[in-house]
Amino acid sequence: MTPKQTTADLIRQLAASPAPRPFRTGVVAGGLLALLGISLGAFWLVFGIRTDLASAWLLMQVQAKTVLPLFLAITAVWLAFGSSRPGGRIVLWPLAVPLLLGVFLVIQRLGQVAEGSLQAEALGQTAFACLASITVLSATPLGVGIVMLRRGAAIRPALTGTLLGIAVGAGVTAGYALHCTEDSPLFFVLWYGLAIAIVAGCGGLLGHRYLRW
Repeated sequence: MTPKQTTADLIRQLAASPAPRPFRTGVVAGGLLALLGISLGAFWLVFGIRTDLASAWLLMQVQAKTVLPLFLAITAVWLAFGSSRPGGRIVLWPLAVPLLLGVFLVIQRLGQVAEGSLQAEALGQTAFACLASITVLSATPLGVGIVMLRRGAAIRPALTGTLLGIAVGAGVTAGYALHCTEDSPLFFVLWYGLAIAIVAGCGGLLGHRYLRW
């Protein structure tokens, strides 16, 4: 407000401004889902889905490496939408459920694997490809998602961005798992978890920068 501008002038100016586009969670969720589908579809087209998926799906660990990140993605996006509106009460403990289940699978596998093969199984053969694929495939949905959430009013923008990053990273991970043949919990809990954490960190930085009022 300039020195000559009165409060009444400012009110009239704000009243004459066009109304901001409303924040509709359905539209944002649909946009994110479409972008994730496009990113993963392009990835599957180039690199394919594992050829033994039908038989491998009978194994609990193969189901877990898709279902757990999918649950995490759904939970995180719901919390991200809630945190993008003032006054919403955010309960973060549901995010710990897939993490605890993953830790349980790791502990269970530790009791089964021979000590000499522990490191090899944890490192696997595709750790770098896993990290690179999930982070690169998450980049566009995360960036567009941040732009969409700017229509909201996040009171904790870094948290909102982090939650969005978790949702996007976990959603991409669930799709990437259909391609990956590394089925040991020692591998996928570590590397999938690290990839999701990287995307979440990027989301937190973007949220802090672009979701502030």
